[in-house]
Amino acid sequence: MATVTLKGNAIETSGELPKVGTKAPDFTLTTIELGSKSLKDFEGSNVILNIFPSVDTGTCAQSVREFNKEASNLDNTKVLCISRDLPFAQARFCGAEGLDNVISLSDFKNGSFGKTYGLDFITGPLEALLSRSVVIINEKGDVIYTEQVSETVDEPNYKAALEALQNG
Repeated sequence: MATVTLKGNAIETSGELPKVGTKAPDFTLTTIELGSKSLKDFEGSNVILNIFPSVDTGTCAQSVREFNKEASNLDNTKVLCISRDLPFAQARFCGAEGLDNVISLSDFKNGSFGKTYGLDFITGPLEALLSRSVVIINEKGDVIYTEQVSETVDEPNYKAALEALQNG
């Protein structure tokens, strides 16, 4: 279990992020077209998992915009924006914003991604949503970087994540 804060108040998650140097656990998530994608669908590419509570909050929306901007400059890299938002909300947001360098995926069906990656909030007002985190997986499927943002209203450290990818 990990503890982060929401506006200074402690909230807990269901576990810990995968450790750097380990194989990334596989997952299956729902696409905005209501299909399924798994980590195996991205084999051979670097993958940035941009994980957040809901695209309908300012910080979450900004992280999607920022990674969308950065992704256009990255070779052989896919950015997966993952939340428990319904795929309809994810599609509406990306369409309205003109975001086409990221892939929105939802953990709404069974919550298995949040459980596997230890990111379910289990206490506090965001209970059952996903904790704001970044996980970077290299072309071989190894975790090379993780960040669970300690204050949920803060943005992730984009610079550190991108440097880890470039040095990975």
